[in-house]
Amino acid sequence: MGKTGPFMRFPRFTRRRFLRNLILFGGTLLGAAALKNHMASRPRFPISDHCDGAQFFNPGTHVNRTWWDVLKWKRTSTASPWPETVAIDPPALPKAPLDGTVCATWINHASVLLQTRHANILTDPVFSDRVSPLSWAGPKRVHPPAIAVEDLPDIHVILLSHDHFDHCDQASLRHFASLPHPPIVVTPLGNGALLREFGFRDERIIELDWWEAHEFAHGFHVRATPARHWSNRVMGSRNRRLWSGFFLQVGGRTVYYTGDTAWDDFMFADIRKRCGEPDLALIPIGAYEPRWFMASQHCNPAEAVRIHQTVGAVTSIGVHWGTFQLTDEEREAPPQALEIAKEQASIPPASFQALAVGGSITV
Repeated sequence: MGKTGPFMRFPRFTRRRFLRNLILFGGTLLGAAALKNHMASRPRFPISDHCDGAQFFNPGTHVNRTWWDVLKWKRTSTASPWPETVAIDPPALPKAPLDGTVCATWINHASVLLQTRHANILTDPVFSDRVSPLSWAGPKRVHPPAIAVEDLPDIHVILLSHDHFDHCDQASLRHFASLPHPPIVVTPLGNGALLREFGFRDERIIELDWWEAHEFAHGFHVRATPARHWSNRVMGSRNRRLWSGFFLQVGGRTVYYTGDTAWDDFMFADIRKRCGEPDLALIPIGAYEPRWFMASQHCNPAEAVRIHQTVGAVTSIGVHWGTFQLTDEEREAPPQALEIAKEQASIPPASFQALAVGGSITV
């Protein structure tokens, strides 16, 4: 065992050795804490006029509604009754165009199928019976989708505008992720983690900040555009995922999908300046009452007409209405108010249409 015997000999205790080790140990702890704080404080996302590095917000004024606001809404207003079911008779789906045109078919709510010579593109696919974290409660559809999810043509690209349940439907997205050839999902920053939870692989997810673009092929690209909205599901901090619209160049046409948005005095003029005037715009016209609560997040039909005019759309389709009762207005109020707003704005009736479920338009 040597002179030390069976036990290890420790250095003799001295005050100097104790202080030196204490300083070294304390320095190590402080360094680890500083590294942890540095990593935690590092921006997760680019800092910009709509992001502080961790959370997103609307430029200028951002309104976060609280549960007290929701309680006030429910206590001070009464929702108009909706029918429990609405019969639909959608026509057969048109064939995909082989020229440079785009055929747009309204499936339901904000789900629009865009058929082009490049690809079949689907906006915010929602095919579940309810738009809710619960399968047995929450807003329930009053009519089926114009096309059942299993009857869709091959979908090559999904545009996912934000994380709300009436746009980001877990069951529908899991269906697409499970296909032998899943579509590519283009979505704003922060939504990739959700898509991975739903089964999409990293190579099928493209996250974009506002104004960023992705090119699929020559003559086929998509750009994320600003929208005035917010994000959250049930758990977690609010506004940790970005929301957006999308501006597509596909075939020989341009298509602008606003996503969910409120009116903004500068945003839509900027989109027109940067992206040009779209041949087709998909603009929400529903879920807007009461205005004191909804005006900061959803445009009403009159504001939708202003968006149509401001971006310079040749033709627009009204979406985000008639499928799920999310707010207080009657089911048929959005298309009726749209007709009044078009007349007051002196725009041709055919330039902005609220299609029947399953209706199509080619531009």
